Amino acid sequence: MNQKTKKKKPKLGKSNWQFWLIISVPLIYAIVFAYIPMGGILMAFKDYSIKRGILGSDWVGLKYFRQFLTSTSSITVIKNTFVLGIYSLVVNFPFPIILAVMLNEIRSVKFKKTMQLVTYAPYFISIVVMVGMMMQMMDLRTGIFNVILQHLGVDPVNFFGDVKLFRHLYVWSGLWQTMGYSSIIYIAALAGVSQELKEAAMMDGASRLKRIWHVDLPGILPTIVIMLIFSCGNIVNIGFDKVFLMQNSLNADVSEVISTFVYKVGVVNSDFGFSTAAGLFQSVVSFILLIFVNKVSKKVTETSLW
Repeated sequence: MNQKTKKKKPKLGKSNWQFWLIISVPLIYAIVFAYIPMGGILMAFKDYSIKRGILGSDWVGLKYFRQFLTSTSSITVIKNTFVLGIYSLVVNFPFPIILAVMLNEIRSVKFKKTMQLVTYAPYFISIVVMVGMMMQMMDLRTGIFNVILQHLGVDPVNFFGDVKLFRHLYVWSGLWQTMGYSSIIYIAALAGVSQELKEAAMMDGASRLKRIWHVDLPGILPTIVIMLIFSCGNIVNIGFDKVFLMQNSLNADVSEVISTFVYKVGVVNSDFGFSTAAGLFQSVVSFILLIFVNKVSKKVTETSLW
């Protein structure tokens, strides 16, 4: 038979229905909870009224942005956000790298797994539970820290009431909770470092510190740079829950950040237009920081997100 049999190509929808079924759930989730709510950005430019709705409310332009950037309370909020974000970056970025290198140098498999478990576990503690633990341990009268201080002859310290201590408590407790989990990506990167280079360095008589400095760290440098770019982009994205739980009237001068400000103005005071403008300002600043740091990184290290 000279006739060539034509093979029927299965239709894309029928042949790959499992694929579309798998991605449908996260796709629908992203559309419903990420893209559709983006229409609410219009409230930042309108005198929003619940009765009139977003489209029916009066247009006010950049009124709320000017109000947010010029009022004294807002300037304090922006300053607190940047100070807390930069402090968190300086502390929380290098320590996971150090921990990953230390874990990578452990030769005992059993001890290594134990240390990984101990350092990873705090990440899975709820923020509410963790802040509650901190309040119990740092209680002015019954907290273990003040009990120890009293036995040492030192006056008890009001940890959550002292303005000077709030940022330290926030940052270092966050480091304890996230350091182990954040080190996972660096441990994975260290596993891909060339063993031949390590053996060559050992043959040349390089010490362990020199091997780490000249072989391990350069090997994971692209990963470090990428994570640094993401971290710099999140400087102003201070989480709401932990700050709000640690906040009180005594430390409000340094603990009021954009996320808590948006909650109080929008949800408590029902000033939706002003709160949306503050939240949009936070997102725009994060985007600008991400673009700027990525551009600088591309010129300096030739490593970037795009």
